Amino acid sequence: MNNTVPVMEKRDFLKWFLDQYQLKRRECAWLLNFLMSDDILMERVHFVEQADYCPKALMISTNDVDCVPFAFHKNQHVTMDAEKSFHDIRLNRSEDIFIQLNFKDKQMTPQYVAVLEENPYLPVNEEETNVQQLMAELVLEKSIRNERIKSMEREIDNALQSGNENLFHELAKEYKALKALDV
Repeated sequence: MNNTVPVMEKRDFLKWFLDQYQLKRRECAWLLNFLMSDDILMERVHFVEQADYCPKALMISTNDVDCVPFAFHKNQHVTMDAEKSFHDIRLNRSEDIFIQLNFKDKQMTPQYVAVLEENPYLPVNEEETNVQQLMAELVLEKSIRNERIKSMEREIDNALQSGNENLFHELAKEYKALKALDV
């Protein structure tokens, strides 16, 4: 996975976050401080939404929201034990760690939005993908049709200039049919 947020930005965000918010479980602050102390681990940290879809995720909540205080997800296994998550992170340093922070008004917090990354593990909405593909095909077809219309206009002008009446009528008929599709 490409690391789009620099380690220093993530570390600065976590320091700010721990200064501003009271976590529901103090072990979570300890765990976040452990992550901040290691550049290699911080390179693997990604702040995302809906982390439960990720292969390895920490979900940490502050006192101002009604969410589970702490959860560690790894390959469909879930534990509320921060110590188990610490040992897993320490022993598997090469694995990406996706962190979902639950706190009040997070989407309106610039510091959070600056480090938030797109979750690559969210399930694809096939219906939306199909609609987007259809729209792309329609735009492409319209563009091709517009180019063909411009080309035909030049061909019609050339037929008129050269006095080729049969070619003119043939092109005019085809042009009219194309323009009818353009409505």
